[in-house]
Amino acid sequence: MVVGKFYPPHAGHHALIGAAAARCAAVTVVVAPSRRESIPLADRLDWLREVHAGTPWVRFVGRYDDHPVDYADPAAWEAHCSVFREAVGDRPVDAVFSSEAYGVELARRFDAVPVTVDPDRRDLPVSGTAVRADPVANWRWLAPPVRAWFVRRVVVVGAESTGTTTMAAALGAHYGTAWVPEYGRELTARKLARLREARPEATVFDVTWDRDDFLEVVRAQQAAEDAAARSGGPLLICDTDARATAVWEERYLGSASAAVRAAARRPALYLLTDHRDVPFTDDGLRDGEHLRAWMTDRFRAELAGCGVPVVELTGSHEERLARAVAGCDALLSAGWGLADPLVPQA
Repeated sequence: MVVGKFYPPHAGHHALIGAAAARCAAVTVVVAPSRRESIPLADRLDWLREVHAGTPWVRFVGRYDDHPVDYADPAAWEAHCSVFREAVGDRPVDAVFSSEAYGVELARRFDAVPVTVDPDRRDLPVSGTAVRADPVANWRWLAPPVRAWFVRRVVVVGAESTGTTTMAAALGAHYGTAWVPEYGRELTARKLARLREARPEATVFDVTWDRDDFLEVVRAQQAAEDAAARSGGPLLICDTDARATAVWEERYLGSASAAVRAAARRPALYLLTDHRDVPFTDDGLRDGEHLRAWMTDRFRAELAGCGVPVVELTGSHEERLARAVAGCDALLSAGWGLADPLVPQA
């Protein structure tokens, strides 16, 4: 048996579970947070099951445990153990694997053998407390699904030829992290290429759009974003999102569909690139020079009521990048504000 809060799961937890899996024919991992904690129990279970999918003899059981933590109180011990016994069910417990000092007493109460794994954190110098205090500094200890939960998503939006892609790439380079390119531009290029197979003289002005196209854009964009969130750093830069796609759908079809609007997520920050001070560049895939001011206003109005902070980028590229970096730095400096778990009574 392995017991813990896994708040959040990190490399030390995975090593502990791996040690139990290597020595036991069946392992029950009891994930037992208190309800005051910020990461949902269901998410922790999903992450652990994904990471340990290669050891099917390890099962993960979740139970809330809101009992006070007092290692000197027999009644508190019994309250916690009753939660663990209910979680384990009728399976025998022959060994308790733990990296914590309480593991020996917990094993005694289950008439099991205590197995202590890396109690001084020498092999893997990480703890849940350290991760909660500074996820950025401990990012390397987090598995892909945990990273995806913690990652702060920053979305760059703006009218055509206002530097959204340039800004996304610059921020990615500045922070040494992934950025997600705009799928709509890729789709435009493909649609134009198909047109030119039959009509070589076709231009972007001949490309037509329908509702399904914008749903495709949203789904592909979000799939790319979710994949990048698992593998990059604590900051993920996205060139557009569903809320921006709704504005583009309105621009081409007169209104945004309910399906596209329903797909909107809540990133940590929006960066809006103003059209002023940026000359329009006709690259063969753009057709809205005359609409740039209107689109800037539409983006501004769309973002105003979404409940997400917005930083407007104006001036030269260097000035815009400085403002964007300041906004992103403030985002990371603010931390994640995770609630403290129940701690041992003094």
